[in-house]
Amino acid sequence: MRGIVFLYIFFIPILLVGQSKSAKEFGFRHIVFGYKGDTVDILIKSKKGEEGLPKPLFFFIQGSLPHPLIITENGGNYGVFPFDTDSLEQRYHLVIVGKPFTPMIVDKMKLKNFQFVDSTTNRFSKEYIKRNYLGYYVDRDIKVLEFLLKQKWVKKNKLVVSTHSEGSTIGAKLSVLYPKVTHLIYSGGNPFGRYINIILQNRFEELSDTTINTEDAYNQWKNIVREPQQIDNSGGDTHKGTFGFSIPPINYLRKLKIPVLVSYGTMDYCSPFNDYMRLEFIQKGKRNFTFKPYIGLEHNYFPKDKMGVVNHNEFYWNKVSSDWLKWLD
Repeated sequence: MRGIVFLYIFFIPILLVGQSKSAKEFGFRHIVFGYKGDTVDILIKSKKGEEGLPKPLFFFIQGSLPHPLIITENGGNYGVFPFDTDSLEQRYHLVIVGKPFTPMIVDKMKLKNFQFVDSTTNRFSKEYIKRNYLGYYVDRDIKVLEFLLKQKWVKKNKLVVSTHSEGSTIGAKLSVLYPKVTHLIYSGGNPFGRYINIILQNRFEELSDTTINTEDAYNQWKNIVREPQQIDNSGGDTHKGTFGFSIPPINYLRKLKIPVLVSYGTMDYCSPFNDYMRLEFIQKGKRNFTFKPYIGLEHNYFPKDKMGVVNHNEFYWNKVSSDWLKWLD
């Protein structure tokens, strides 16, 4: 699939003594939730000893692709959240929901590029593919939030929806449809949708890669628009998935009156579109939006030089999440 580079969440390895297949031993509460006959995994991260203390929810919506929530390797595991959660746990219960028909805990050796694939076909499972579209995620997450907000350990006065990448589109539409959301963090998203990001990425890469022809992407878009409900997975996202995520999320964001933080790296392909949105919202007097660009950082908040080389040795996610917390306070 073209454009995967700007859709995934980067995983950071965290050492854990011993191997476990229990979410509890990784520091999480695990709730199995039923949604339209599907089994949904919910992980909750709370400050140790304060699991039952009423706090607001910090509901994090991850990026694309069937990544298991907990990926183990050599007696350790990769971080469920891309940032350190200690500071956030002081004030919130953190929540993350698994991808459909994707096991919650998987060893890295059984994955393909951190993605769960069918062992017989070496591709995404058909059940995941059928559910991998915007409407499914938005409706499912609303049902999850309705369930969680009934729990005694959840404060009802504040509900933070935090997102990254593909999750930003889910969070934007969810926040329009679900009035109990009080704060939205829109991170690493393109307010003009997925496909314009794919076009822009192609434009940059075709300068150095003669195998890339942006006209092919436009022709593919014509096919998607012609059959927007098609769910055949022929090597990438379905038409239904791509079409839904390509409807400009700015259409949802324009409707919001709650506080919104727009967070992005200036070396991300989405940067010019977030800058445009900022200009428009200034012009329209939308004072509920705060913009936080990170100079010289790419999609996953790693430094990227003018030649396009990403430095994965410098990690800025904790700085970003710290800024989120300051904004929320």
